[in-house]
Amino acid sequence: MTAEGFHALDEELRRLKTRERPAITAAIGEARQHGDLSENAEYHAAKDRQGWIEGRIAEIEDRMARAQIIDVSKLSGSQVKFGATVSVIDEDTEEPARYQIVGEHEADVRSGKISIASPIARAMIGKEMGDVVEVNTPGGVKAYEITKVEWV
Repeated sequence: MTAEGFHALDEELRRLKTRERPAITAAIGEARQHGDLSENAEYHAAKDRQGWIEGRIAEIEDRMARAQIIDVSKLSGSQVKFGATVSVIDEDTEEPARYQIVGEHEADVRSGKISIASPIARAMIGKEMGDVVEVNTPGGVKAYEITKVEWV
């Protein structure tokens, strides 16, 4: 996991513990005051939300405890590996794209972060600028030319 991904998890954990958990506890207390719990939809919804919050807290704490944090700024080289930011051009459409290869749990394609386990990242690992990688996609095989490998 990158240091940035670890920091994002830490922020989410802090938010869940300091804002979400107390808010849901208050909502449960308020719903209890409305009387019969067996037919109280607010109470059941709050209890469901509480279960989700507690599960997410446990999941984040486990992930953080087992995380191996990689400082991408200390990495270098011309080959694509974990943490690299890779610029590519789709050979069919000539459309450029830029991806950072990150851990599975911090992947977010919309922000240009792809999981190291994704087909495109697996195809790029070990390749260098100028190499062409082929990726099997649901729409068929796509070819990308690597135009730049950066460490940011």
